[in-house]
Amino acid sequence: MAVTVDDMTLDDVRAHLAAALPSDAAFDGWTMTALDATAARLGVDADVARLAFPEGAGQMIAAWFAHIDAAMLAALPPETLATMKIRDRITALVEARLAVLAPHREALRRAQTWLANPLHTKQAVRLGWRAADAMWRAAGDQSVDYNHYTKRAILGSVYTATLLVFVNDDSEDWAETLGFLARRIENVMQFEKAKARWTSTPTRHFSMARFLGRLRYPAS
Repeated sequence: MAVTVDDMTLDDVRAHLAAALPSDAAFDGWTMTALDATAARLGVDADVARLAFPEGAGQMIAAWFAHIDAAMLAALPPETLATMKIRDRITALVEARLAVLAPHREALRRAQTWLANPLHTKQAVRLGWRAADAMWRAAGDQSVDYNHYTKRAILGSVYTATLLVFVNDDSEDWAETLGFLARRIENVMQFEKAKARWTSTPTRHFSMARFLGRLRYPAS
């Protein structure tokens, strides 16, 4: 039997609204005005919708990004990813996210603006980490040591930088974004080699901060 809005838990309502919210956030920002509009379109009581998002914009954005996680996994099930090399898995996972985001680039731009506020730094870092973790887990990564953290930190930086290119990309079929992503993925795949080269020499010290900086603000 189909579940109606009246039968939904608040978690269900949150997920139900999250997929549709960017259509209204594109015009009204990640505000209660956008939430009310989405709720009205989906037949959800406005008070219930607001109860589902008591923390406002940050919670709405997080719910939308969780929807993107789920859509990415649905587009690339384990049996599909299993046939790919690791580089191709990561590239395909990022591209699957871009495909979901493509119709909602203005909503994404507004989310980026909100997350760029220094007051929201923790939320931005947490969401970037969550996206990177979802991608690495889908790609089959099972590391639990130092590599677990470095892989996610680097991919999170790559993904964030790619989205900044994506929202302003007017090239055909996102050619600029995909080219940028390909170069950054190459950086990710070279990470272990770079780390080994720097750590194998006693007088050299590998700098994670420097490496991440080069990923996010590349020379070309």
